[in-house]
Amino acid sequence: MNHTPPGPVAPGKRMLSEQVYAHLRDAIMRGDHAPGDPLKPQDLARELSVSLAVVREALVRVVGDGLADRLPNRGFAVPAFSDRRWQEIAEARRTVEPAVLRLSVERGDLDWESRVRAAHHRLARTPAYVPEEGEYYSAAWSEAHRVFHRTLLEGCGNPALLETFDRMWTASELARRWSAHRNPGRNGAEEHRRLEEAALARDADTAAEVLTHHLTRTAAGLSGRFHDGQDGPTA
Repeated sequence: MNHTPPGPVAPGKRMLSEQVYAHLRDAIMRGDHAPGDPLKPQDLARELSVSLAVVREALVRVVGDGLADRLPNRGFAVPAFSDRRWQEIAEARRTVEPAVLRLSVERGDLDWESRVRAAHHRLARTPAYVPEEGEYYSAAWSEAHRVFHRTLLEGCGNPALLETFDRMWTASELARRWSAHRNPGRNGAEEHRRLEEAALARDADTAAEVLTHHLTRTAAGLSGRFHDGQDGPTA
C-alpha cells in the first residue's frame, strides 16, 4: 500500500484560496451578508467561479477568525446579533486588556511613548467612513484603530499577552462594526484621546479605568443600551 504523504498545495491553488478568503472576510465586514445570513458554499462557488473545495477551505478560515459560524448540519452562517459570544468576548477583553495596559504603562520606554503618540495621530487623522466603502468603518481606519490599541499594550513586553490581544481583537472586529452602525453618535475619538493622555501621563489607574469604560461601551452599543447623542466614530 502506498503511504506517501500528500504533496504541498500548489501555489496557484493556495493563492486562489487566499483570494476567496479575503473576499469573504471583506464582504462580511462590509455588511454584504447580514447577521444570521447563511453562507452557502455552492452559491459562493458559483458566484466566485471557483471550486467547492476552495470555498469550503476559505469558510473554515473565516470561522477561525470568528466572523462566521459552522452549524451542526455542517452549513455556515454569519453570526447573529443576539449571539452571546460578543458579550463573552467583551468580558474577556475587559478582564485582560486593562491589566495588560497597566503593565504597559509601568514598563513602556521612551520608544513606546513615541509609538503611542504616532499611532494615535494616525488614528485621529484617518477618516472613519468613506463613501466608496459603505456604511461601516473604512479599512484604513480599522487598521489604524487596531494599531493604536495594540501599541498601547506593547509596552508590557510580553508576547504571550499580545498574542491573546490579537486573537480577541480579530474575534471582536465584526461586533465592533455592528456596534458602530447601531450607535453612530458615540464619540470614540474623545475616548481614544483620553486613553493616549492617561497612558503617556503614566497614570496606570486612569488608563485602565478609561479602557474598561471604552470596552464596556462597545459591548453596550451592540445591544443598543446607550445613546449619548455625541458626534464622532464609535470605538
